[in-house]
Amino acid sequence: MKSGKRRDDPPVEGVVPVILLGAGGRDFHNFNTCFKDRPGYRVVAFTATQIPYIANRTYPTELSGALYPEGIPIFPEEDLHRLLSEMPVRQVVFSYSDISYVELMHKASLVLSEGKRFVLLGPEETMLPSRIPTISVCAVRTGCGKSVVTRKIASILKKRGVAVSVIRHPMAYCTFKPVLRFSKMEDVDQEACTIEEKEEFEPLVEMGITVYAGIDYKEVLKEAEKESRVIIWDGGNNDLPFVRPDLEIVLLDALRPGHEKLYYPGEVNLRRAHLLIITKVNEGREESLDRIRENIARSNPGANVLEAPSIIRVDHPEWIEGKRVLVIEDGPTVTHGDMPDGAGASISRKLARELVDPRPYAVGSLKEVFEKYSHIGKVLPAMGYSEEQVRDLEETVKRSVCDAVVIATPADLRRRIRIDQPAARVSYGFDVDLEPVIEDFLKDKIGPKG
Repeated sequence: MKSGKRRDDPPVEGVVPVILLGAGGRDFHNFNTCFKDRPGYRVVAFTATQIPYIANRTYPTELSGALYPEGIPIFPEEDLHRLLSEMPVRQVVFSYSDISYVELMHKASLVLSEGKRFVLLGPEETMLPSRIPTISVCAVRTGCGKSVVTRKIASILKKRGVAVSVIRHPMAYCTFKPVLRFSKMEDVDQEACTIEEKEEFEPLVEMGITVYAGIDYKEVLKEAEKESRVIIWDGGNNDLPFVRPDLEIVLLDALRPGHEKLYYPGEVNLRRAHLLIITKVNEGREESLDRIRENIARSNPGANVLEAPSIIRVDHPEWIEGKRVLVIEDGPTVTHGDMPDGAGASISRKLARELVDPRPYAVGSLKEVFEKYSHIGKVLPAMGYSEEQVRDLEETVKRSVCDAVVIATPADLRRRIRIDQPAARVSYGFDVDLEPVIEDFLKDKIGPKG
């Protein structure tokens, strides 16, 4: 028999106490759209995982609303079992993305074993309607190449003279601001405090595209609508869009066949998509592609399908050829995206003499990253969720014994950390023609004049 004090009765009669399991993004959006102003529910806590430095904070009262005058505490997800025992919880709402079905059901089983309800909110409950035609770019896993496709679409629209803004999936790693707007590099430098944020915002801003993000996506959408004729939703991980799209584009990864049917909510995206793009097809094996095509045929036979080979370029191949190189890859792709490496390692294996293993040189939080994500290959994830972690990244690069560094991140890390070794920059794209898709979209939603 379990020991410890249990309190199963709600603190107010008729009010359902709720915990939101999150990671500093989808959880806050679910709260805003489904719980913030509903007196019949009371969110007693958020939990946080995947992303460091969000737990042990408070979702502030200026965002939580009148029902929460003291804000809402955020606990590490490791505390969930204790919270279920100590708090009068009736319902646990799962609110983050890119989780395997096995892990998801382990969490559900923990909650259900305590007698509580385990809830997944549906898209219709959480998608915001837009006055402006909206295209969403989502995926079945982290690291499929969403940002590349978002930039392609934004470039096509800009070339046609269509005012376009990008709304980015939230990355509430440092400050909890309702609305963030990035239209010039100074905005990115001032407001984007993590390397991951810079990786997402910088390339678009450099193109002259305004990017919106924040915590309150009702307000984010309202601001983006003021200056846009088309909005692009740029998703995070394999999450669902926060804004109801008129065209849903979803990416699948030729290097991870079968993952489109094994991760939540990636399979939901697979089944909802109007257009599916299989990326990295020149890097995947034919049997892998056949498996993905078969899963598409079974799950979403009505979707249009494109196949996109990768295009990988490096600005200074002579610094890599025959050398020992340290490869720095996009962080989320090789952490909770489960990829051993990415574009930097792919081109370095063709040119370099050796990929230097960064593990012997890792310091501080970078050591912990390698311990937690043991699948990572001989690459260094570009982790920088705090100033301390950025310093750890810089020191790890400094200590690494190599001839050159290969930077394969969307943003140029040299703007954030000092790299003393020669540093070659890798750019990554897809050979896929999206102009006919966008032309049809514009004719349908805006008219023949565009």
